[in-house]
Amino acid sequence: MDTLDKLRLLSDASRYDLACACGTKDGDHRKRGEDGTWLYPVSLANGGKQTMLKTLMSNVCSSDCAYCPYRSTMDVRRCSLLPDEVASIFMDYVRQRKVIGLFLSSGVVGTPDRTMEMLTSTAAILRKKHAYRGHIHLKVIPGSSQAAIDTALSLANAVSVNIETPGEKHCAKLSGKKRFIEDIIGSMQYIARQTGKGMKHSRVRQSTQFIVGASDETDAEIVTYTSALYRKLELNRVYFSAYQRGLGRNDIPGEQMASGTKEEGFLREHRLYQVDFLLRKYGFQKDEIPFDAEGRLIRDRDPKRVWADSHPDRFPIDVNTATAFELLRVPGIGPETANRIVNQRKTGRINSVDHLPFKGKRLADARPFLKV
Repeated sequence: MDTLDKLRLLSDASRYDLACACGTKDGDHRKRGEDGTWLYPVSLANGGKQTMLKTLMSNVCSSDCAYCPYRSTMDVRRCSLLPDEVASIFMDYVRQRKVIGLFLSSGVVGTPDRTMEMLTSTAAILRKKHAYRGHIHLKVIPGSSQAAIDTALSLANAVSVNIETPGEKHCAKLSGKKRFIEDIIGSMQYIARQTGKGMKHSRVRQSTQFIVGASDETDAEIVTYTSALYRKLELNRVYFSAYQRGLGRNDIPGEQMASGTKEEGFLREHRLYQVDFLLRKYGFQKDEIPFDAEGRLIRDRDPKRVWADSHPDRFPIDVNTATAFELLRVPGIGPETANRIVNQRKTGRINSVDHLPFKGKRLADARPFLKV
């Protein structure tokens, strides 16, 4: 297998890790490059989009994650790339202006620290040999030493440790090797301290990912952990990846559940992303997120609409006097639209809901909750 063949295989294998970029708009989805590798969208500071090469260093793995198609017990085609190989190919892409950044992960090759050495050696070659100053996102392998994490932080713009499950109980159902508190939460806490305000690596961003539905966790458990990750560890982003049945070991909860189609799994993932936006951008607290009696998000309406429907005493609100915070509670109104409404009022009274600075379905969703 030549280097490009290995890159195609390992780039495809990386698709199960979303902790760098994803979204619901067409421009946010990954796409295949001309050579078969996967390229992922990233948001720029000016609001534009560019693409990132995303790959594993190796799909050889000593771990036993029961949801992963590349776990140690699986008979799959295995290969690895050398740091120089990854750096050389990536710089070719950069010179051709195909990508602006690199997301680098790996299966666990032997030990966490040995794997981290492969990842950080690649980043070091790019930084020192090729003088690359662009975006590098490095996966931090659970169980890595603090010294290995420090090296990653010195080279990367962003790092991520995948939490995978909301708690030790669910982690134990999916892996007999990972120690949830020591290997995962401990690493995330250490990164949070090293990247805190005023610290040497404060410019580095941290993200993580949940595998949704591999265990029997509830949406409420995931949301509770998500909220804590933002509040206590100040993560930049939390991502959610719906478990795809048939990939994991047949005795895990995600394979044993009697119901649940692929589409339902993706809808659940979508509702969690909507809650994520409510927590990050709309000022909602976790205790305000509506669940059913079994801790599930309502599937037939987005969480913000469910909240609004369950608080009729709060509506309708007057568009001429409502604060930006109050406007953000209205279905169909996001942060940008709320600010535009507040600015519009500075030029005079708004005499009709139809005069608001947004139209179509969003206005139709908002109309029952507004008055003038």
